[in-house]
This record gives sequence, C-alpha cells and structure tokens, in this order.
Amino acid sequence: MTQPIDASLRRSLRLGAGLLLASALPLSVRAQKKYDPGATDTEIRLGNLMPYSGPASAYGTLGKAMAAYFDKANAAGGINGRKVNFITLDDAYNPAKSVEQTRKLVEQDEVLLMFASLGTAHNMATQRYLNAKKVPQLFVNTGATRFGDPKNFPWTMGWQPTYQAEGRLYARHIMQTKPNAKVAVLMQNDDFGKDYMKGLVDGLGDKGKTMIVSHLTHEVTDPTIDSQLVSFKATGADVFVIITTPKFAAQALRKTAEIGWKPTQYLVSVSQSMSSVLKPAGLENAVGVISSTYIVTPSDPAAAGNKEVAEYVATMKQFYPGGDPDDSLNAIGYSMAATMVQVLRQAGDNLTRENVMKQAASLSFIPPMLYPGIEVKTSADDFSPIAKKVLQRFNGKAYEAIGAAISG
Repeated sequence: MTQPIDASLRRSLRLGAGLLLASALPLSVRAQKKYDPGATDTEIRLGNLMPYSGPASAYGTLGKAMAAYFDKANAAGGINGRKVNFITLDDAYNPAKSVEQTRKLVEQDEVLLMFASLGTAHNMATQRYLNAKKVPQLFVNTGATRFGDPKNFPWTMGWQPTYQAEGRLYARHIMQTKPNAKVAVLMQNDDFGKDYMKGLVDGLGDKGKTMIVSHLTHEVTDPTIDSQLVSFKATGADVFVIITTPKFAAQALRKTAEIGWKPTQYLVSVSQSMSSVLKPAGLENAVGVISSTYIVTPSDPAAAGNKEVAEYVATMKQFYPGGDPDDSLNAIGYSMAATMVQVLRQAGDNLTRENVMKQAASLSFIPPMLYPGIEVKTSADDFSPIAKKVLQRFNGKAYEAIGAAISG
C-alpha cells in the first residue's frame, strides 16, 4: 500500500523537477539572451572606417591602436565570453567611399554597430542612413557638434570634446595673454574646419572682427599651403591658428619657420601628434606650439606612476609593435576602444542595438589614458561624453600642461 506524501516532500519534488527541466533547456533560453545582427554566443562584430590611404592617412594609426585594445580584450577571454571581431575598412577620407563601405559593413558583414569611424563629412554622409536603419553610430571620431544631438539623431553619439569648445578655449587663452593680437587663421575648407572656426570666432566675440586680420582656407586635395603662409606673414599677424589635418599642419609648422615668421601658434588637437605632425615638421620648429588634450601619453609628466599607462605601453608592444606609444592618436584609439568595451560589458547578454544605445547613454566611466580630472559621462539627453580639455605647450621634447582641465 502506497504511503501518502506530505506537503513538504511534494514541494521538494516539484522544485527538483523544475530544476531538471531548467537544466535541460538551451542556455540561451535559460539566460534570456537577446541578439541583433552582429552578436552571437561567441562573437560581437563591430564596423569601423579609417583613412588608411589618401590625404589623411596619418589617422590610420587610430584604427590599429583600437585593434590592439580589442586583441588584448580577446586574449583575456573577450567580453562576457564573446570575442570582438573588429572589421575596419579603408575609406581613403572620401565621403562617397564612406557611404559605400558603411553599407557593406551593415548589409553584408552584418555588424552590430558602427564604432569610431573617422571624419566629419564622412560621418555626416552616413548618419541619416544609420539612424534610419537604427544601427548605432557610436563614438564617432570627430568633434563636430552635430554628433551630440539625441533628439534628431538618437542612434549617433560622439566621444571627444567638440571642436567648437576647443576653439573657444584657444580664443579665451588669446584674449587672456594677447588681448591686442593680430590673428591669422588657416582653415581646412570643410565642415571640420568650419566647426573649429565657429568656436574660435564665438570665443573672441565682437573683438574678433578686428583681431582676425587674415582667414585663408585650403582644400584637402591641395598639394601645399605655402602661398597662404607667405600671405599671413605679410599681414604682420603675431598669432597663428592652425585648423587642419596632420599633413597640412606639418607643412604649416615647417613653412612658418622657413620664412622666419614667429607668431604664437595654436594647433588643433586632432593634429598635435608628435609622430605624424611635429617630427615631420621638425621638433625645433614646433617649440612653443599651444594645443589642447584630454589624453595622457607616456612622455607626459601627468602619466608618471600611472599603471594604466604602463599597461597601454605593454599592449602596444605586444599587439601593435610598429605603433608609437607617445603618439596621441594611438592613445586616443586605445581609450575609445576601452569605452566601447565598457558599453558591451554593461549590455551583458542583451546585445540588441537598442540596449547598446541605452548603455552608451548610461556611462559614468574613466577609461585608460584620459587626463586626470576628465571622465566619460553620458545620459539620455547628453550624447557628448567628454566635456573637458587641458591646454598644453610643446617644449621641444613633450607637451606640458598649462593649468587644469577646463570646459570650453
């Protein structure tokens, strides 16, 4: 005769059966994993565009430094057990090519998102397409203000401080140190240059109308900017603001020295690289140049004793041995990749494009290589992660900070 089972035993049996059933379910069901194209149990595909060729090829090192960070993360087990597949293509700094390559990455390679593609006009050319497809356009590699507009472009987010804010910082420093300056401005004739110029003009205010004695432009396809430099010297300008990309920035510094013109020089941060700009120009020709940064490099006094900087140097040596750790472009690429990894970690097993954007808009994080006092912070209505910069001056061997980190 069967004995009756008491209530506590029945509960135990039901619990055991439930556990057995749960263990028999696929892991993806148990953990409620969610994926969009570009994400699986083992992989996360990220798309990226860099000018590995063309007039701005100096920026290609950014992509290689990003790849080094992802290689480091993968070697340590990946992101929540998934390896990053970083698919970085060459667009030759050509917006038409940017559109073509972005479509390939989204529609053929099926990346989860676009990460840190470089260039103002180039990201503008793909912004509406990516937003219409609801594909995250994350941490675009440009400081144009239009990439921090969640109301109109909810799938696009910048990363670095804006060009306009940087332009205002230089204007503020000029007004403080040379209030009666005669200013000459060399500007690359595109949206990148115009954004910087707006910040500079806004910062100088009404006085800027008389302070700027010459404002000349160049095209990215021009062979040289020699004629502009000769013209600037003739104006008697004693301040020179260089708003251009590395190739032309190096030419400007070298030509200024060659013609014996000795203004105070301001160099936009996107062209402050020692490897790509100052060394080709001649370090002796760059002494006294003022720029700004939000990044530390190993030669910076602020990096002394910083374990993250030491880890960055070791990562470069292992995964990108041909890269110069003291090149600020490499430090930027490394830090951007670290920010991307943080977003993916926060996303956990919910690797949908919607959740990735939600996590990107919920950051309070200090990635490696950021200057002390600067952080990455975002919210649903703040798509501008980094707000502060430090003014710095080149002493012939390294940049030295001028004051503390401030907002533009």
